[in-house]
Amino acid sequence: MEKHTIMDGKVHVYKRDRSRYWQCSTYLSGKNRRASTKQELLTDAKHFAEDWYYGLIGQHRSGQLKDGHPFMKAAQEFAREYPVMTEGQRNPNYVQDHMGRIRNHLEPFFGKMNVEDIKSGTVQEYRLHRMTSDPKPAHSTLNHEMVSLRLILKTALRRGWIDLLPDMTPPYRGSKKVTRRAWFSPDDYKRLYTRTRERMKAAENKPWADNAKALHDYILFMANTGMRPDEANNLEYRDVEIVDDEPTDETILVIEVRGKRGIGYCKSTAGAVLPFKRLKERNNPFPTDKVFPANHKKAFNKVLNELDLKTDRDGQRRTAYSLRHTYICFRLMEGADIYQIAKNCRTSVEMIEKHYASHIQNALDTTAINVRKKT
Repeated sequence: MEKHTIMDGKVHVYKRDRSRYWQCSTYLSGKNRRASTKQELLTDAKHFAEDWYYGLIGQHRSGQLKDGHPFMKAAQEFAREYPVMTEGQRNPNYVQDHMGRIRNHLEPFFGKMNVEDIKSGTVQEYRLHRMTSDPKPAHSTLNHEMVSLRLILKTALRRGWIDLLPDMTPPYRGSKKVTRRAWFSPDDYKRLYTRTRERMKAAENKPWADNAKALHDYILFMANTGMRPDEANNLEYRDVEIVDDEPTDETILVIEVRGKRGIGYCKSTAGAVLPFKRLKERNNPFPTDKVFPANHKKAFNKVLNELDLKTDRDGQRRTAYSLRHTYICFRLMEGADIYQIAKNCRTSVEMIEKHYASHIQNALDTTAINVRKKT
């Protein structure tokens, strides 16, 4: 690298290998400052560097020279305060997901920037960067990353490091097509639990017998309670009570649910009772033991692939979450009240109407729809 010193050693002019233009640098107000002269001739570059240096001196004396606030400093402040401020309101896994997105995606892209330099165009550059990466992130994944970025910028806003938040709405995009959530039709659901029951019997007296039994009971339990997978992961035996329900004259489970929405309650169908009893008998647990301590993701996906059920007819991937969607769809198909389903599933009526509308035909009143004026 060719290098020259001017202004009594206060300013350096240099050119990197394979670069057309000369660069200039100085140390002022406790910080190294650099700029490209955009000049190819050394004489012109020196003149630019002198003017650039005097401009910095003028800004420094008038108080206009700002060092800026690093993005990583704002991210660290967010990471420090968010777990404390949301304790008891957010699931610890939800908090850790934010930290993972910052570490894996936001820091590599924004890590060398100041928060003052993150504008709407910068956010759009990040979207393009992620959408052209391999593998390409899912729509929901990118949305989660935007939420994490917005929370960091809000932290900077509260500290007065920026004056306003950039526009982070996705450009060129209308309303996203509303699709039905991936679920198991009655026939597909029967195929699923029939196969896991067969696998359970085939595994008898083998080392993986308990895992096969646990998977079968997990599927039945989830499809008859409508719980989210993360809620089931947090579930302890002391959170579940077997009760005789007088209005329906059935034995059901009353569950205290802890998940992303905090603490809520769920009343199962009668189909969840027997799987829970089997789990309890096999494990002889303490009240604080987890009902589902093992992760059944690999075994569940293996069964789906065996049955060619991994995707539905619309190409949507089925996961353990699909058992929750199956519960909601079955309840709607039976004509259950949508408001009660929303309460029992700890979600909103709007979400159910939006994503499960194709199963609400029993709730539609044909006498009100097909009304005709008398002539």
